[in-house]
Amino acid sequence: MTVESQNSVGAHDVECSKDATASALRRAVDYLLSQQNPAGWWRGMLETNVTMDAEDLMMRQFLGVRTDEQTVRSARWIRSHQRDDGSWANFFDGPADPSTTAEAYVALRLAGDDPEAPHMRAARDVVLAHGGIEATRVFTKIWLALFGLWRWEDVPVLPPEIMFLPRWIPLNIYDFGCWARQTIVPLAILSALRPRRDLGVTVDELRSGHAPKPETQRGWARFFNGLDRVLHRYERLPRKPLRATAIHRAAAWIETRQEADGSWGGIQPPWVYSLMALHALGYPVDHPVIAKGLRGWEGFTVTEQTPSGPARWIEACQSPVWDTALAVVALGDAGIADDHPAIRRAGDWLLEEEVRQRGDWAVRRRDTPPGGWAFEFANDTYPDIDDTAEVVLALRRTASTGPNRSARARAHRWLLGMQSRGGGWAAFDADNTREIAYRLPFCDFGAVIDPPSADVTAHVIEALALEGFADSTEVSDGVRWLLKEQEPDGSWFGRWGANYVYGTGAVVPALVAAGVSVQDKPIRDAVRWLESHQNADGGWGEDLRSYDNPASAGSAASTPSQTAWSLLALHAAGEVDRPAARRGTAWLVDHQRPDGGWDEPHFTGTGFPGDFYINYHLYRLVFPITALARILRRN
Repeated sequence: MTVESQNSVGAHDVECSKDATASALRRAVDYLLSQQNPAGWWRGMLETNVTMDAEDLMMRQFLGVRTDEQTVRSARWIRSHQRDDGSWANFFDGPADPSTTAEAYVALRLAGDDPEAPHMRAARDVVLAHGGIEATRVFTKIWLALFGLWRWEDVPVLPPEIMFLPRWIPLNIYDFGCWARQTIVPLAILSALRPRRDLGVTVDELRSGHAPKPETQRGWARFFNGLDRVLHRYERLPRKPLRATAIHRAAAWIETRQEADGSWGGIQPPWVYSLMALHALGYPVDHPVIAKGLRGWEGFTVTEQTPSGPARWIEACQSPVWDTALAVVALGDAGIADDHPAIRRAGDWLLEEEVRQRGDWAVRRRDTPPGGWAFEFANDTYPDIDDTAEVVLALRRTASTGPNRSARARAHRWLLGMQSRGGGWAAFDADNTREIAYRLPFCDFGAVIDPPSADVTAHVIEALALEGFADSTEVSDGVRWLLKEQEPDGSWFGRWGANYVYGTGAVVPALVAAGVSVQDKPIRDAVRWLESHQNADGGWGEDLRSYDNPASAGSAASTPSQTAWSLLALHAAGEVDRPAARRGTAWLVDHQRPDGGWDEPHFTGTGFPGDFYINYHLYRLVFPITALARILRRN
């Protein structure tokens, strides 16, 4: 459709579009209501990549608890995601990833697949074409080392003595983001013990025989690679006076942070490494901590029917609090009253999930009282800032009872207290910004620190502004931080969603809520960016490659969630009657399924930019509902 034809849309067509939009919204709302759990929560599946399933099988082999049925079903799932070129990717339609492909290959060898079978030869060719297992990431090499398929001497050292570093010394464990911290501590135990279990197979055929081409080392990189060589020499010493105490401290740290559901932080990496680290220390599988961890792990296991039979896959995380808050906001925007049974149940459940105790976040904010929400069912010591802001927005849509108001007041105090220097907000911690952590040879697996991001800051500002804090110093500082973070082209980077579309879709409504005029240059620049990146079909999309190549920002096949994010920004900017918004609305209406939902195979969620991505299965529903409802409401 040309610009001229866009602008020629007549009043009759716009009116018809309103009727179609209202009908689409009703179907979507009915579908969302049907997905609510009787307890009050919503939860969409979190789909990632097959490293979760490969590592599950390897973890079970390490612990000695792998069963034939688990192996057959997981292998079936892994095979079903292999592409025609023999590779596996980290996201839908993404490039071949050699580390993911290597781990999938190892898991299939463990499952008994013949290395000379066509699919295995194709996978092997992919790994070798990328440099063999010699060129895979550190995490992949650790998994291989656990089974004697890679030398521990060729893995960067992570000494457990790191537990002794005080908080004021760089690279202490609290310099890492909470997800990295909870992963690094058990890995430090494994790095010290260097256990070796029998895998029953070898994967020498994945070796290229050539060491990766060394990168030019300067500055800190050169220093830390030299330090790693020193640490390797330290590991060869016959006596290490502090080693036993360091390992004991690390094990105690791990035990005290196990959640009620058996997890660590409710996410896969610290969970599997904590189980293996404790087992390597001699904890039997029936030890209460390990037994609890394995029981909880079953709750993250999904069984799905495929043409080849039942398959089994692992969720890296679960997001009921986040999904429920988004669902309540969507339903509230769609006109569902706060006394509707679904809203009442959701509000009651969210209030029960409030985190009222202190956790590691208080290391840097000792004087901040607790009060917030986590992402998962059970994460009682680590609320996160993004979820807390979204829950506040949701609780505004539920009945304004005394407990509701009190919980929101505690959340206000916690959010204000968790602001980082400079004015922004991060996801879990305040002032967790020491980028020197990325210089460690060990840290090649994505984000390891938790600096402020535009999307989280925007959600906090929107929540606080709507709660009456628009004129506060904290919100004013946050607005200034966001304005400084705007890209020259008018967009904002999206840390936890893909990517510039997500960031821009979050920031524009927040700035407007905080009092920035829709006529101000930052808003007009954002609108122009969105309009210039709208697809010819009327929707918006952005491929995850934009994290590695910003030139591809805002460019990919249209998706429901990303189209909705763009519409939310255009609505906030007062653009609902312009061609871009009308065409985006029409795209959502035209692509709705008969049951009221939308299809979205593309991954639009982000774990670690450049490394780990998520397909939130509820995003394709809640965000279109919010966008369509606001477009219809027009104010």
